[in-house]
Amino acid sequence: MLGGMTGQIPRDVSPQEGQKMVQEGALLVDVREPHEYAEVHAEGAQLIPLSEFETRFAELPKDRPLVMICRSGARSARAGGHLLAQGYSDVVNLQGGTLGWIDAGLPTGEGNA
Repeated sequence: MLGGMTGQIPRDVSPQEGQKMVQEGALLVDVREPHEYAEVHAEGAQLIPLSEFETRFAELPKDRPLVMICRSGARSARAGGHLLAQGYSDVVNLQGGTLGWIDAGLPTGEGNA
């Protein structure tokens, strides 16, 4: 899954910068699996699990910034690289992932998408 990395890697942003982008209209995209998302997620995150990402990424808008998030930042970087390879231009990766978001004291939610 997402094996065809082209070497494109999205820029990392801090949790605070990611939250500011979301407040300004960016879409926060969580690529963890549903059970992880249900435990805790960054407030407002849209779930598209990495296991479904190659078939569902086209659901994401190309006309607004995308902030990718996972647990710690590795899976979301892969997903963001895939989006860049598919012609998305405004994609960043949330450094530290959901763990960093929580550590920064930013708002979270629980439950299913």
